[in-house]
Amino acid sequence: MSISFLILLQFAILAYAVVAGVFLAFSDFIMRSLAQTGGHGGIEAMQVINREVFRWVFIVLFIGLAPLSLLIAGYGGIVIGQWTGAIMMLAGLIYIVGCFGVTVCFNVPLNQALAGMEISSDTTRDYWLQTYAPRWTFWNSVRTIACAASAALLLFGLVWTPHCHAQSV
Repeated sequence: MSISFLILLQFAILAYAVVAGVFLAFSDFIMRSLAQTGGHGGIEAMQVINREVFRWVFIVLFIGLAPLSLLIAGYGGIVIGQWTGAIMMLAGLIYIVGCFGVTVCFNVPLNQALAGMEISSDTTRDYWLQTYAPRWTFWNSVRTIACAASAALLLFGLVWTPHCHAQSV
C-alpha cells in the first residue's frame, strides 16, 4: 500500500468518525430538544440548520467522503484483496449506501418538505411532531451507525493489513 493511500485511509477514518459524531448528536439530543420547544421553535431552528449546513466544513466532509469511499472500496477490493481488502471495500460501500444514499433518499426529501412549510401553521407543527422528527431521526440514526461502522471497519482493515502490503504498490 502506498504512503499516499495510507494517509488517505487515515483521513477517511477520522472523517467518518467526525460525521458520525455530528449525526449522533442530532439523534441523541438535538432533535429531541428541538421537538420539546413546542414545535414552532424546533421547526424554525431545523429550517435554519438545513440551510446553514451547506456553508460549513461538515458538508465538504459529507460530500467529499462519497467519492473517497468509492475509491477506498475499489482499492480495497482490487489492489489489497483478500479479507482485509474486503473489509476496506465494505467500509466504503457502507458509507455510500448507509450514509450518503440514506441522506439522498430519506433525509433530504424530509428537509425539502419542511423547508417549504410555514413555521406558525398547525399543519406544519403536526408534520414536524408526527412525521418529520421521528422519521428524520430514525434515518439519521441509520446514518450514524453507517458512518461509525465505516470508521471502525476501515480502522480494523488498516490495522490488520499484512505488513507486506505496506511496501507494495
